[in-house]
Amino acid sequence: MGAENTQQADALIGELRRQAAGRLTVFLGAAPGVGKTYAMLARARELHRQGIDVVIGIVETHGRAETLALVEGLPQVPRRQVGYQGRMLDEMDLDGLLARRPAIALVDELAHRNAPGSRHERRWQDVQELLDAGIDVYTTVNIQHLESLNDVVHQITGIRVSETVPDAVFERLRDIRLVDLPARELIERLNQGKVYLPEQAAQALQAFFSPSNLTALRELAMQTVAEHVDADLRETRTARGLAGIAIQRHVLVAIDGRGQSEYLVRAGARIAERRGAPWSVVSVDTGRSAGAALHAEDLERAAPGQARHSAAHAEQQRQRELDQAFALARSLGGETEVLHNTDVTQALLDAAAARGARSIVIGRTRERPIARIFNRTLTQQLLQRGARYELTIVSTPQARQRARRLQGLAGERLARGEPALIALATLGATAAAALAERFVGLEDLSTVFLIAVLLVASRTRMVAAAITAVLCFLAYDFLFIEPRFTFLISAQRGVATVLLFLAAALIAGRLASRLRMQVIALRAANTHATAMQNLARQLSKAADLGQVIAASASVLQSALNAQAWIRINGESGPAAAAQHLDEKDKAAAEWSQQHGQPSGRYTDTLAHCAWWFLPVRSDRETLGVVGLRFPAGMGRLPFEQRRLAESMTEDIGQAALRARLVSDLEAARVTGETERLRSALLSSVSHDLRSPLSSMIGAADSLARYGQDMGARDRSSLLETIRVEGERLDRYIQNLLDMTRLGQQGLALSRDWIGVDELVGSAARRLQRYEPAVKVESDIDAGIGPVHVHPALIEQAIFNVLENAAKFSPPGEPIRVQALREEGGLLRIDISDRGPGIPEDERRRIFDMFYSVERGDRGKQGTGLGLTIVQGIVGAHMGRVEALPGLDGRGTTIRLTLPLGEPPPAQEE
Repeated sequence: MGAENTQQADALIGELRRQAAGRLTVFLGAAPGVGKTYAMLARARELHRQGIDVVIGIVETHGRAETLALVEGLPQVPRRQVGYQGRMLDEMDLDGLLARRPAIALVDELAHRNAPGSRHERRWQDVQELLDAGIDVYTTVNIQHLESLNDVVHQITGIRVSETVPDAVFERLRDIRLVDLPARELIERLNQGKVYLPEQAAQALQAFFSPSNLTALRELAMQTVAEHVDADLRETRTARGLAGIAIQRHVLVAIDGRGQSEYLVRAGARIAERRGAPWSVVSVDTGRSAGAALHAEDLERAAPGQARHSAAHAEQQRQRELDQAFALARSLGGETEVLHNTDVTQALLDAAAARGARSIVIGRTRERPIARIFNRTLTQQLLQRGARYELTIVSTPQARQRARRLQGLAGERLARGEPALIALATLGATAAAALAERFVGLEDLSTVFLIAVLLVASRTRMVAAAITAVLCFLAYDFLFIEPRFTFLISAQRGVATVLLFLAAALIAGRLASRLRMQVIALRAANTHATAMQNLARQLSKAADLGQVIAASASVLQSALNAQAWIRINGESGPAAAAQHLDEKDKAAAEWSQQHGQPSGRYTDTLAHCAWWFLPVRSDRETLGVVGLRFPAGMGRLPFEQRRLAESMTEDIGQAALRARLVSDLEAARVTGETERLRSALLSSVSHDLRSPLSSMIGAADSLARYGQDMGARDRSSLLETIRVEGERLDRYIQNLLDMTRLGQQGLALSRDWIGVDELVGSAARRLQRYEPAVKVESDIDAGIGPVHVHPALIEQAIFNVLENAAKFSPPGEPIRVQALREEGGLLRIDISDRGPGIPEDERRRIFDMFYSVERGDRGKQGTGLGLTIVQGIVGAHMGRVEALPGLDGRGTTIRLTLPLGEPPPAQEE
């Protein structure tokens, strides 16, 4: 029941999400000319008559009179002019439609490619932005433009369609309407010139519009509509809690980048769609991709000038194919991942188990007779070790031709630099063996040739090591085994020697090659892990959003070798990177943040920008955007680098969210402490201020009534009383103002970096203005450094404790102040006096309001505010205050503990 409830909840959430945004209605045609646009306009006119706000975004009439007649009377958003190669092209005004916000927008030809310089490369991306804005869209598309059917359409018609639409767009369908005509009727329309001009029609009839092609496309269109209707029914039943529809499990598609990756992706997408199952595409990196650059360097040393055209070039081609296949998979709604393992079979089985996959889709493996004999092909290993999985093997005519060609030309598999390395190793080993035999007297020369094989295996692939082993075997037999200069072997011992050498060389070469691949694969995985670990370490030190941005930008620049710019919650940095953003880049960054999707370079949205922008997301919202500016000569972004950037951006989003939550928590705590102190102050103000006011009023009244009869000494004493009590009252009012204003806008912990010696010294000098006889001795650790606090408030807290200590210190006894740095980034300030002390059971209560004890600021001329205010100030700084026994058990020590804070890292230029 738990799984069923989860599926029902997921279906309900999906339905609510689809209802919250705009919905898509597609008029699907089996072929051009069946009347999709006509049907869409007819439906639009009907809705317009019903009072629904229907607006034409763009409709291609192709000069057909009946279509033009339907356009008349419908509201339109004027098209915008786009200049391209000296011509002005008409394109849909996307911003005009978004500003107009109709209930339904008509957008013809979903697969259309926009003019260069437009915001999006394809019209279906414009439609997605309209849907995200809550605008319903009516659109048209032919069956041959669906991305997952591209290969099927190519097989049917022999024509490769270049303008395609990802199937993921159809996830937002409200309705799909099949617009169809019988093949003969469509051919008649073509002959009548209702689809193309006469000369174009004649050519089309001989190619695309043959009766067999049209019949096959009609069948394909009907299957597609049926599949979407079935999927919609399944989701509706699941959302209502109805049983009877079995949801298939995950489909795993494995690709290797060797000529059929996109075909496999499309085939896997169709299999998963028919089963209504989630799917993913994986590729196993055994180390060759990560080691392409190192391999090229090795070959460059062996054969200068050839390395860049050899193995590295082949790996670049393979990586490019993988990138394109992964991009296609994501556009079709699948997940993608690169697995790192030297054992391809085990990597696929582990990935299938982790995803709960039931079916594994692979391409037809290349035929190696030796591998087949020993059950070493990928297909055979999957069948043997993955018995519980359904294995689907997909092949193409191109793959079979390629396999036969590779069988006939096995030597072409060697990169251009590898033959030179093989020749040098073989010749070098032969020369070294001859010298060792003549001058050293070495009898067993097989070890010399074995070293050559190991050297080649450690720098190249297994095929090169095997060829080197065979050549060394032949050289060893021809030159050093009796009878020499022939391949004959005179003794059985010699036969055993050379055969054992050959076996040892092949085994050693295999092991060395595998070890190299494992090292390279581990190096690639370690690079990713190290970068993520470094980012996590830097983000853990960031105390606020500014430090998160600075640390993230620094790590991104070093890990990706790209200039980084980050904007989160209105705060951005570093400033040096922002200077390279022009208006187009800023517009792309704004679009990414608003829509929560990548844009700019390496994408299909605002691709003319020099920056690649990634949205910084939390679980529920887009917090900001990360911009990366790679070198201009970097033609494409490797998948591993793209995946690293996306992973780091996710971590940055979590760190930014955490910083905001910490800030909110601190603000809430400050607010709580402030409200508590305000209540305390308002409750005690009448009591605390009455004593100095009474003294001042009494002295002033005496002077007014009896001043003429008093002596000079008495009048001076009364005036001194007024002055002293006035100063006391001024200090109380200053405390009151500081604390009641704490937390208000503009004064809420305006932190700054200040030295502890400055705070203590300022408070001590202020105390001595009121109490000249008091001595303060300071012992401040020089290694403390600055502290991140509100300087005026912390000085007030230290002053209050010093003033409280001065009231109870015996004459001539100094007040001692000690400041130390504690573990965990804490500052400890101990203020000790030599007074009577506080009983242990009352130490925790002296900070409470109106607690009476003959100690503290409530003893001699006390108001009861001092220590309560100290506790409030320190608490607002996330610190604590406590009362402890004094030095040597005499007197009292008030300990203030505050977080030091970490200085912000310096921003890199």
